[in-house]
Amino acid sequence: MNLKKLTLSSLEHNLWVNQKYVEWLNTKSEILLHTEVKSSYSSILKTVHHICCSQEYWRSIVGQQFALDIEHLPDMPGRLELFEELIVSSQKLVDLVSESDESLLSEKIAVDSAWFSCNLSRYEYIQQIVLHAAYHRGQIVTMGRHLGMEDAPMTDYNFWNIYKDRFRHVG
Repeated sequence: MNLKKLTLSSLEHNLWVNQKYVEWLNTKSEILLHTEVKSSYSSILKTVHHICCSQEYWRSIVGQQFALDIEHLPDMPGRLELFEELIVSSQKLVDLVSESDESLLSEKIAVDSAWFSCNLSRYEYIQQIVLHAAYHRGQIVTMGRHLGMEDAPMTDYNFWNIYKDRFRHVG
């Protein structure tokens, strides 16, 4: 299996998981999603906003757009707009890798910000996107449990790999 196929699989899973979370969170009240819970971010929606902003930041680097200034992140939009932005951003990542050739994933990109400097491959930045989102989605599930939400979707990578062809046909 080549690097492009592995990367694309990770990003397709990321997109699917974000879609499942949006579907799940859309069944919850606005009040519940704004309720403060002790975590990295103080509410479920603030955590989703962070995932979305971080994903867009790293996508701008992977796509070498450098358009997003992490010091001046956008204010949190309304719930529906936020959820839509997350899905659109996730799809753009899938499209970016789908349209790239294998060699681009190994190409290094230097990043110099106020917080860090690094020179990693596109693939490594994509791994940052996927793993960072997974970390915070885990927090969302934990926050939800503290709020009585015990119906989080099954989004395990192995589960997705076994059934992904069925998911693609269903939506």
